[in-house]
Amino acid sequence: MNDRTAVLPGAFAERMQRLLGGEYEAFAASYGQGRQYGLRRNLQKGTEEEFIRVMPFPLEKVTWTREGYYYDAAAQPGRHVLHEAGAYYIQEPSAMAAVEALAPQPGERILDLCAAPGGKSTQIAGRMQGQGLLISNEVIGERARILSQNVERMGISNCVVCSEKPERMSALFPSFFDRVLVDAPCSGEGMFRKEEAARQEWSPEAVRMCAERQAMILEEAAKTVKPGGVLVYSTCTFSPEENEGTISAFLRAHDEYNIEETALEGILSPGRADWVEQPAAGIGHTLRLWPHLLRGEGHYIARLRKQGQVTDKKPVQGAGDKKLCKLIERFMREELGIGDAWIARHPGRLVRFGEQIYLMPAEMTSLEGLRILRPGLQLATEKKNRFEPAHALALTLLPGDSSRMYGLSGQEAAAYLRGESLACGEQRGWTVLSYEGYALGFGKASGGQMKNHYPKGLRKSL
Repeated sequence: MNDRTAVLPGAFAERMQRLLGGEYEAFAASYGQGRQYGLRRNLQKGTEEEFIRVMPFPLEKVTWTREGYYYDAAAQPGRHVLHEAGAYYIQEPSAMAAVEALAPQPGERILDLCAAPGGKSTQIAGRMQGQGLLISNEVIGERARILSQNVERMGISNCVVCSEKPERMSALFPSFFDRVLVDAPCSGEGMFRKEEAARQEWSPEAVRMCAERQAMILEEAAKTVKPGGVLVYSTCTFSPEENEGTISAFLRAHDEYNIEETALEGILSPGRADWVEQPAAGIGHTLRLWPHLLRGEGHYIARLRKQGQVTDKKPVQGAGDKKLCKLIERFMREELGIGDAWIARHPGRLVRFGEQIYLMPAEMTSLEGLRILRPGLQLATEKKNRFEPAHALALTLLPGDSSRMYGLSGQEAAAYLRGESLACGEQRGWTVLSYEGYALGFGKASGGQMKNHYPKGLRKSL
């Protein structure tokens, strides 16, 4: 065994050797190979052809999801203007498979129960195309704030971000969602090649603790799925206790659920019925991703279907405060140049949080009782007798959405992200600043200078 694989925890290596048998040597050897790097293009922002045309480094397709790509680590895509514009999300390639199994559709109600830092939520949102309701939840407050920042950067308008325990979510949203994703906290064995901390913190006791916690989370998540709905469970670990074992135990207690096949069968490896004492029927239709069999890290995925008829959705509520609606729409049209195309794509109702005005997704029934970080898309801040546009609004804008878009060169875009003012010629008033067709944020032009309104907390040198 080489130096890289020698650092695997001893009890883990022994267990995997016992489970994999003759396949273990190939598995162990994968830890001596370099990890794979991936990113996912934002499906809400332009076509694939447009995306490939503006990308400054080569990409190679990920086989199990249409929006995923491999890149070379030397490219450093996190230090590029297009990253800040939400053109793509940096994500480990195998992690993209869970949303592929979930198969979200526009117009649905979807819950991502354990959502931070936001990779799967932003992928779900891309598939939803701004239609329907996505609730992204994360119980740990600091991680929920990171989740909210990523939702904003990717220009997502139909997402509510909250920070609640699973039992609170099940109490507030019984039988409510068309699809629910549980990307469960786990022992992280699948990340050993990627994260040193995952190897150092692993122990057999941690595996047992994680399995107990996963059972609780899955139990609560199941209560939020409507009859006929889909529940996807995923982990980034190899242990049967946290994967086939957890799913089998859940199905023994819930005969209203059954395992469902996915389009990923034949692309990814099957679950292992021989690794658990009482495997559920169909456990071989669950999925495993192995680092020695594909270009990615280790994951497990199970897609479950809740029996019963799909019930009618509750009526969508009205637009809210009519006076405020008229004022905001006038501001957007007259001062930001935002026209009918954007307004038609973003239904919802306006809500106030202090001075902040948000567009809440139309399918959201109530905010009462929820610990909310983001009730939807922030549109503006209300000042005395005026509005100022929110940064989040700019990031939802596509070419043609505003008559006040002003394209920047690469150097100008980098200067804008640093917080610098720019020369702007004859431009006047609020302006949407963009790079290669991707909106970056707002500026306000006067006297040949563009005052920088990029949020101070986001400013950086690339």
